[in-house]
Amino acid sequence: MYDTFLIKYGEIGLKGKNRHVFEDALAKRIGEVLSGIEGEFRVRKERGRIYVHCAGEWNEDEAIDALTHVFGIVGICPVVIYDTEDYAKLEQDMLDYVGREHPDCRATFKVKARRVNKEFPMKSMEIDAALGEAILEHFPGMKVDVHHPEILFDVEIRENVYIYSRVIPGPGGMPTGTSGRAMLLLSGGIDSPVAGWMVAKRGVVLDAVYFHAPPYTSERAKQKVVDLAKIVARYAGPIRLHVVNFTDIQLYIYDQCPHEELTIIMRRYMMRLAEHFAKQDGDIGLVTGESIGQVASQTMQSLVTTNAVCTLPVYRPLIGFDKCDIVEISEKIGTYETSILPYEDCCTIFVAKHPVTKPLLSVIERSEKKLSEKIDALFAEAVDTAETLIIE
Repeated sequence: MYDTFLIKYGEIGLKGKNRHVFEDALAKRIGEVLSGIEGEFRVRKERGRIYVHCAGEWNEDEAIDALTHVFGIVGICPVVIYDTEDYAKLEQDMLDYVGREHPDCRATFKVKARRVNKEFPMKSMEIDAALGEAILEHFPGMKVDVHHPEILFDVEIRENVYIYSRVIPGPGGMPTGTSGRAMLLLSGGIDSPVAGWMVAKRGVVLDAVYFHAPPYTSERAKQKVVDLAKIVARYAGPIRLHVVNFTDIQLYIYDQCPHEELTIIMRRYMMRLAEHFAKQDGDIGLVTGESIGQVASQTMQSLVTTNAVCTLPVYRPLIGFDKCDIVEISEKIGTYETSILPYEDCCTIFVAKHPVTKPLLSVIERSEKKLSEKIDALFAEAVDTAETLIIE
């Protein structure tokens, strides 16, 4: 019945003189995600609206699924387009739409008209009343409810008439690429994919780094992280994933440093490596899945000690979330089932029985001096042997 989607966006509409920049970014991203599915799609901007026109052998479910993964979209509306002539034609088209789109015709409804074309002879409120009366007359099972209607008929009068009554929710946020780049420390757990998703929702392009520890972590653990990156990339766009062999650094820290400090010192070297790749890729911040108090390395004191090795800002979008909040988001975005697969990452292999929860920076730095003989060479080797994957 329809071959066009009206794309609704949210806070982009508040951007003032820069609004066109965000609209262009959103239109570009829509074109990118639709290019990967069967059909011909044309994205068109028009006076505060973005339309997607579909042609060829296109699949409705695939198109909608692709659009629901585009940050910046708050609503996807299947639209039927009619010619604009006069009210008589509009009424006929409205009744045709109701009969075809809602064949049972038993519900409460409201008509909401928006007259962009000021040459149309009736005002918006007059159109609302007249069309509502016509629907009541032709469909006795329908009843008006202006406060809580089961069906809201939106009618936009432009150069054509656009009628729709279904709004499929989008993910919201800001279009990809409008807020810079950041490096995500991606593990195989529940938290970090959610953190990446949340930052990407604000328009940030993601790169990622994963710390692999063979033979203590398996290839299945690495594939698990790749699979998580693919899920996040459906929303965020292509992700450049650096797979860093961290085994030798971990073993050296394990041999040289107090065991209660293993977690925090390993974390500090992860941050150093992540920052190296971030600067190499042109990223302007690091992103982690840390939440205050969740584990020993995420107490306030531990976060201060970790931050001390970074020159780039560290963004922690989950900092005030509890685990139930994070799990709920992971289930919504589709990462949860992959995250709970039983393939351990390097963070869970070398864990102290009694890790320090309130580390002092001076004490940790003094312990790290025991690494001076070999740590620079191991760091350089980890950088040189890193594998870089482009995750689509």
